[in-house]
Amino acid sequence: MGYILAIDQGTTSSRAILFDGAMKVVATAQQEFTQHYPANGWVEHDPSDLWTTVTATCRAALDKAGIKASDVAGIGITNQRETVLVWDRATGKPIHNAIVWQDRRTSERCKALKAEGHEPRVTQATGLLLDPYFSGTKLAWVLDNVEGARARAEAGELAFGTVDTWLIWNLTGGARHVTDATNAARTMLYDIRQGAWSQDMCDLLGVPMQMLPEVLDCAADFGTARADLLGAEIPILGVAGDQQAATIGQACFKPGMLKSTYGTGCFALLNTGDTPVTSENRLLTTIAYQLDGKTTYALEGSIFIAGAVVQWLRDGLKIIREARETQPLAEACDPAQSVVLVPAFTGLGAPYWNAECRGAVFGLTRDSGPEAFARAALESVGYQTRDLLEAMQADMGGASEAVLRVDGGMSASDWAMQFLSDILDAQVDRPDVLETTAMGAAWLAGQRAGLYPDQAGFAEGWALERRFTPDMDAATRDAKYAAWKRAVTAAQAF
Repeated sequence: MGYILAIDQGTTSSRAILFDGAMKVVATAQQEFTQHYPANGWVEHDPSDLWTTVTATCRAALDKAGIKASDVAGIGITNQRETVLVWDRATGKPIHNAIVWQDRRTSERCKALKAEGHEPRVTQATGLLLDPYFSGTKLAWVLDNVEGARARAEAGELAFGTVDTWLIWNLTGGARHVTDATNAARTMLYDIRQGAWSQDMCDLLGVPMQMLPEVLDCAADFGTARADLLGAEIPILGVAGDQQAATIGQACFKPGMLKSTYGTGCFALLNTGDTPVTSENRLLTTIAYQLDGKTTYALEGSIFIAGAVVQWLRDGLKIIREARETQPLAEACDPAQSVVLVPAFTGLGAPYWNAECRGAVFGLTRDSGPEAFARAALESVGYQTRDLLEAMQADMGGASEAVLRVDGGMSASDWAMQFLSDILDAQVDRPDVLETTAMGAAWLAGQRAGLYPDQAGFAEGWALERRFTPDMDAATRDAKYAAWKRAVTAAQAF
């Protein structure tokens, strides 16, 4: 039993990655699924799509590798966070589509709670801010808008879960209703200092506590996948939300270590050790991971649109056919072009937290074309990362020499990573293995199964693929970032 199966259930696709005993990828399978936009600012997934694409990719990965399920020592799960599912405990059927983390339908509810003065109370307990990004107000919306849901929830008939919980429920045939501490910490219902669901937060949002899953460590016994699904029973031994899994996969185990993942959005996490640091700059205090009952905390900055801005170039503007076309376009852009794109398609995340802001483009001329849009799109990710880094440094007591470990699809772009290094004036390290999110989930399960090394041994195995160092003069850097700040201010004033 020398293999670990990692399930990476993301916002736009589900993937299954099979790792061998040396933590090397031996097979990967991926399936995209449909995004549903029932109203302006609303984003939903069909829960059955999440489940069927996960099982299909798991089977495909095993088939590609020629591996039997009985050869797999354990399953690790990593998932899109904050996405809300509610289902009938008796039948296992969802009562509504999954409401995705990007969804903004509860903006007015969050604004009302802020106006009533509740945000300090929320932040103290959960480390989060009052924003529709998090699960709590989405769950309350389901209870208030699906006929009979609240009464059924209060009667104990309904179960709530983030995507990890939904998958485990189905993998175990309804035998386990569980989550891990990192996913629980993103719900706005979990007290990250007490390590327990908060009665106060549940009362504030009107959520019956009996709906909530049991919270476990990131490496724990989450249940056993049914034999009829993949061909043999397989224990589920590791779970972490996608950004925390990437933090683990990047071996950011020491306080002060920083990683940034560039997927649909961008998420930077700074390990703060066993101390939950309260941000003065509108970052999130969150759980990085929890192992052997010990909680490690992080500061997190969340950017809603990173890789999704490239998808917009492809699917919205239709100026590219594939994401990789952005690099040659950006390289070909006239240096005199100074187009700035603020990709606030679903609002601005940290450190602004403006749910009402929308995207804007500044600096257009008659000569602005696909090249300028491609460069502006890639640059927007660098600018937003600098916003996060400056807020983190301020919260930690001043500037310090930063080394940023990067991963995610956009990190494969040399142009984007060089610009990131330039605009941050910092070293950017890209690892040899870019599958860091899946790697983190695999390591949790593999370490629990006794197959993989401990934290120190895992950290020693982290390998650098390429290091990017700043190559932009200070005057240019300052001028470009100042233009970005003006553009963000203008976009929010619209």
